[in-house]
Amino acid sequence: MMEKICGASFGNMFKQAKPYLLTVGLQFGTAGTLIIIKACLDHGMSRFVLTVYRNVIAAFALAPFALIFERNVRPKMTTSVFVQIMALGFLEPVIDQSFTCLGMQYTSASFASAIMNAVPSVTFVLAVILRLERVKLKELRSQVKVIGTLVTFAGALLMTLYKGTQINLFNHPNTTHHKDESHDSHQGHKHWVTGTLFLCLGCLAWSSFYILQSVTVRRYPAELSLSSLICLTGALQSAVVALIADHNPRAWAIGLDYRLYGPLYAGIMSSGIAYYVQGLVMKSRGPVFMTSFNPLLIITVATLGSFLLGEQLYLGSVIGAIIIVLGLYSVVWGKAKDYAFVTPPSATTTKETQTQQLTISS
Repeated sequence: MMEKICGASFGNMFKQAKPYLLTVGLQFGTAGTLIIIKACLDHGMSRFVLTVYRNVIAAFALAPFALIFERNVRPKMTTSVFVQIMALGFLEPVIDQSFTCLGMQYTSASFASAIMNAVPSVTFVLAVILRLERVKLKELRSQVKVIGTLVTFAGALLMTLYKGTQINLFNHPNTTHHKDESHDSHQGHKHWVTGTLFLCLGCLAWSSFYILQSVTVRRYPAELSLSSLICLTGALQSAVVALIADHNPRAWAIGLDYRLYGPLYAGIMSSGIAYYVQGLVMKSRGPVFMTSFNPLLIITVATLGSFLLGEQLYLGSVIGAIIIVLGLYSVVWGKAKDYAFVTPPSATTTKETQTQQLTISS
């Protein structure tokens, strides 16, 4: 009897911890993706071709699992769902990945990971605009979320306008290269601002992707199939953009080096597994929860970027990142209070509750 109770207790604990474990693991995988993509870009790989290859690899990696495990549960494809999948393929694989790569070329992987922490606040604003999130300014939880959003944007603005002194975490051969580039401060600041704007556009696309994915995954509840289709449509749309923007045939060449390993890891990890995990987590916790663990990227990417790529941190980036994290967790705290007010559904109201959960705040 005790063994059954312990087994049930452990099962409940694992079920409650599952969204947290999946999201934390996803953040570490994303950190590796940012480092590898930055290394590929530094070696001269086209960001357009990189986007195409990573999504093609992701689509083919996920497709067999989708065909095997979801052949009996895959819902019928409708026109509206197909349009949403096409939009998802355009928002994340095309817009977000392209602008993020372009922003990293002007800044660094660690800076990009810090700016990405604005995604929860942008997601919150979009959810409010689309009436998926309820804001009652007389309630403390809503006030905290609004203040946290403003604080997050203030931190991103500080990172854009103030660079500050250079901080060296590790000695790396590329350190001298970065110092030589910093002599032209005016040109460097111009590139820094431009890169930040591109990263912010990527954040906007990423937040829009989260919002739309949280709706689509409920209308098409086959996560593996949905992820594979998003990658496939994203690859096709990215290929069109790449053919128009990059006319060099040699850019498509693949060898046993970064041109293969980079898209392979990014495709399987961040364009394949990430979509699947996001779909699983957002079915139960919503898109704001999904983005609340992004601060883990800052420490991981800053450490790996300094050690492996010789990237330099700046005082403005550190201060801005801290401000963004404070704002981020204000939004997350308010979101946690939203879930505290949700009552468990009874057996007679399960279908009604599932319909109501299309709104993020339930």
